[in-house]
Amino acid sequence: YPIDSAQFWKMNIENTPIQGITLYSHADDFRSHWIRFLLAEKQIKYHLIITDHEDEDLADLNPYNQLPMLIEQNLKLFSPNIISEYLDDRYRQNKLYADAPMARAEQRQYIWRFEQDWFKLADQMLRHTDTLNPQEKQKAQKELRDTLISLTPLFQHFPFFMSETFSILDCMLAPIFLRLKSMGIELPPQHCRPIFLYCHRVFSRPSFIKSMTAQEKNSYNDLIPMIK
Repeated sequence: YPIDSAQFWKMNIENTPIQGITLYSHADDFRSHWIRFLLAEKQIKYHLIITDHEDEDLADLNPYNQLPMLIEQNLKLFSPNIISEYLDDRYRQNKLYADAPMARAEQRQYIWRFEQDWFKLADQMLRHTDTLNPQEKQKAQKELRDTLISLTPLFQHFPFFMSETFSILDCMLAPIFLRLKSMGIELPPQHCRPIFLYCHRVFSRPSFIKSMTAQEKNSYNDLIPMIK
């Protein structure tokens, strides 16, 4: 459950609960949402603390002031790639990563490609709005929009990303798709119909709605009609 970050910083790191998982998350950030979605999908209970990248006290826990960050007992993780793989290996229910080496390697490669090709562009449009000039913004919008349009066939033949079953790749992609409108990206409805159907399918999952913060539900309620 979320608590105000100011309350937490009155405690030092030694007082962090050693039982269970504590997740430090931004209230509206696609990487934090990725991990919250994974936790909801795997039905893992955790203690949620909402904070911000700019909170200078975060540096006491994390040298990169990076979110999300996960603490479990004496373990501190602040890379979403590592957090997600750790959680899936430690908590075996509702597996999201493939067990077979080749299939798992392919998932990891897709994760790397999404980070390199999509997440960096999303960071420009969502996290650097004050410093991004209009030309750079338009370039980033066009690059991501054109990439998604070109990759539409990948969403055509399976209910989930390149798979008959829900996987870690869907946990990673859904928070980005939820924020396309915030990035100023509009996809052609007819040509990209498989993507729209995919989004409706994933956004309708109870775990996805459960993973959203109050701020996200307020910001994206027009995209999630199931939100009460």
